[in-house]
Amino acid sequence: MKRFFSWQVMLGVILILLSTIFYLVHYAIFRDAHHIFIYLIGDVAFAFLEVLLVTLIIHQLLTYREKKTMLKKLNMVIGVFFSEVGYDLIKIFATFDLGFKDVAKSLIVSNQWSEKKFISMSDDLLNYNCSIDSTKGDLDALKGFLKEKRDFLLTLLENPNLLEHETFSNLLWAVFHITEELVHRTALNDKPESDCEHLSGDIKRAYQLLIIEWLVYMQHLKSDYPYLFSLAVRTNPFDPQAQVEVN
Repeated sequence: MKRFFSWQVMLGVILILLSTIFYLVHYAIFRDAHHIFIYLIGDVAFAFLEVLLVTLIIHQLLTYREKKTMLKKLNMVIGVFFSEVGYDLIKIFATFDLGFKDVAKSLIVSNQWSEKKFISMSDDLLNYNCSIDSTKGDLDALKGFLKEKRDFLLTLLENPNLLEHETFSNLLWAVFHITEELVHRTALNDKPESDCEHLSGDIKRAYQLLIIEWLVYMQHLKSDYPYLFSLAVRTNPFDPQAQVEVN
């Protein structure tokens, strides 16, 4: 019952009563019911168009603009992630990737890359089936790095706005899962083959998501922040010739 008699209902009742009173006053003065009903029906008819304009068109435009603004802010968070974790994590994951040299050749991003090129490469990466072997890289180094960045990753996961960026939140969960898997293991040497395969699958999942998100981030920088894109090209973790100094 409390819900029913909320302030919104009370306000609605008051507004209807006020409207009725003023219509009665109008009739009492002018004695013209015909005029009252002409404007009443016209106003009611226009109300449907007003709902269409406000809720379906204007509201959608405002929502789109708000979402676009939020995604720009989220891209700032993504930039911090790559500066703090992403770039180094790509380099560490690369040591487990048996075909890293082949995929790296395709990811030498430059100023000549067009929007079409980025989209085409993103599609290729979605179908990229990398070969990950958890015994080939240094799991202790990966564990130490992720353990060091654990608090930072938790801080990012606590950001409610990341729910608006599904692919990036999936990446964070995948990375955090590997962190938990490694932290809970006291020894990373002499593991059974089944456990090695399990860790290989976890690394593969995070690695593929990380590469795709990195490419999307590079596309965003090229489009909106050319000066940051220039630095990102010169620190490209897939380019063995990359150097931060401008020559």
